[in-house]
Amino acid sequence: MDFKVVATNRKARHEYFLLDQYEAGIALRGSEIKSIRLGQISLAEAYVNIDGREAWLMDAHIAPYEQAGIFNHEPRRPRKLLLHRKQITELWNMVRQKGVTVIPLRVYLKQGRAKVEIAIAKGKKLYDKRQDIAKKDFQREMERETSRRSR
Repeated sequence: MDFKVVATNRKARHEYFLLDQYEAGIALRGSEIKSIRLGQISLAEAYVNIDGREAWLMDAHIAPYEQAGIFNHEPRRPRKLLLHRKQITELWNMVRQKGVTVIPLRVYLKQGRAKVEIAIAKGKKLYDKRQDIAKKDFQREMERETSRRSR
């Protein structure tokens, strides 16, 4: 499938262990989809709230669409996520465990529709983050050495 990524949550992979990922539709208003198509969305503080029957995207900022006038939307309003009942039940059962949450990873346009990729995540401890940084640094050093030797 061909899709255009509009926004990513760059901190997500650094702050959390991602356990399972899902694709969900978003119930939007007209001015919201137009702002998303322009790339005016931020997932920096966004999270997913699940109450057992429905899933909601909370605190995602979609900038107001300038041409909408008085018919504009509230930038941080909760937006319903469109998932199958079975998926919502799976998410609900996972979220009830201690330390597990659901976070949005990215928003993209797929066949003209806005989709959000969400993940079941478990928070990393400080030492886990340090280990990841050390691994990345080691990989960079190895790549530098191999590129120096190939010259």
